[in-house]
Amino acid sequence: MSRLFARQALLPEGWVKDVLIEWDADGSITALLPGAAENARAGAETVAYALPGMINLHSHSFQRALGGRTEKAGDSKDSFWTWRDLMYRFARNITPEHIEAISAQLYSECLRHGYTSMCEFHYVQRAQDGAMYARPAETAERVIGAARLAGIGVTMLPVLYSYSGFGEMALKPEQQRFKTDAQDVLRIIEALEPLRDAQTEVGVAPHSLRAASVGQIQEVLATLPKARPVHIHIAEQMAEVQQSINWSGRRPVQWLLENVGVDPRWCLIHATHLTEDEVSGIARSGAVAGLCPTTEANLGDGLFPLESFLAQGGVFGIGSDSHVSQSAVEELRWLEYGQRLQHQRRNIAVSDTQRNVADFLWQGALRGGAQAAGRPVGALAVGLRADIVVLDDAHPNMFGLTLDEVLGSFVFNGNDNLVKDVMVGGQWVVRNQQHVAQQAIAARFKQTLAELREFR
Repeated sequence: MSRLFARQALLPEGWVKDVLIEWDADGSITALLPGAAENARAGAETVAYALPGMINLHSHSFQRALGGRTEKAGDSKDSFWTWRDLMYRFARNITPEHIEAISAQLYSECLRHGYTSMCEFHYVQRAQDGAMYARPAETAERVIGAARLAGIGVTMLPVLYSYSGFGEMALKPEQQRFKTDAQDVLRIIEALEPLRDAQTEVGVAPHSLRAASVGQIQEVLATLPKARPVHIHIAEQMAEVQQSINWSGRRPVQWLLENVGVDPRWCLIHATHLTEDEVSGIARSGAVAGLCPTTEANLGDGLFPLESFLAQGGVFGIGSDSHVSQSAVEELRWLEYGQRLQHQRRNIAVSDTQRNVADFLWQGALRGGAQAAGRPVGALAVGLRADIVVLDDAHPNMFGLTLDEVLGSFVFNGNDNLVKDVMVGGQWVVRNQQHVAQQAIAARFKQTLAELREFR
């Protein structure tokens, strides 16, 4: 049995003082004792502020190596679609070894900034020549290996990616590394089954309605165990919405809700461009809206209708997607700031019972992230994973705060990283803002960058 004493711990009901947290050898919380007496704390490390680690519900880990390299204007007006062409060219030369090195670097950075779980939307499945690897789950296994090296929890989501556009259009040559049909994806999921454990779950991700047909989606879901998570990109760009209308007479979210049994195990990534009926439909379904504000801003996607969605009881979570940022704080900050800019008001992400914006955002993203991950995470509670973020109480931004100001300062005050220590599954993976394997992981990442830049 291992123990941690928090002078203040963020529990599902809010901040609670003097909490003794205990967990077992498997890394699951076995006891939470608020108001723990001094004699009960013997042998427990003491921290000032402990909160549940955040879930990153949308990641394309290999894109971390593109960071900062797509910010030069082209000859025409740049957009998501011109960025996508650059990403395709980058993905052409990446190897399984590169994928593992990049993923480990990303995960170590995410841990240092408060994420303790990742949902990996993984679609680089084939070799550079378009052939399937001898081991069909080769690259997915590499990503899981990187997660284990870094010490982060992971939900692997092999991607169903068969077409280049609505109406089952043939894939382009630059998309051949992503090609999978329903049976390919099911073989990958089956190959990953032995890797499932307390730190690893496996679901599925139809890439989008552009890239997977409803028939294929239903074929995969007929075999996938009912509790496994299902993620999909949808309504990210207005061009996508118009293409969907031209093809089916329906907007993409409208088509999905009408033709597939969307329920709480679904996570709709982006869902940026919605009608009010679509907002209501997602909220009623119980699906998670997977929001990635830094990537959505970087790619010029647009702003999700958060206020209306929350008013209807919608569930949301956050992801870093292309990883122009690895900070949970920055995602939440820009989720709120985007709404303020859109509505020209302040303090929008709140509820009748929680008027502190940062508290509402952190707790809400925990709930939605845990649902999207399909893992026992997202709160400090008995039976869930001991995934704990410890804040730096010595930082000036934390000085003299009342408890209801702590998360507000953490999320909205300055740009210093206030995450001091991070535990995942009962194991410390970040100490004094340093990942325990940071130097070795960074050296391998730098070598990978050097190799990839030879292809430019």
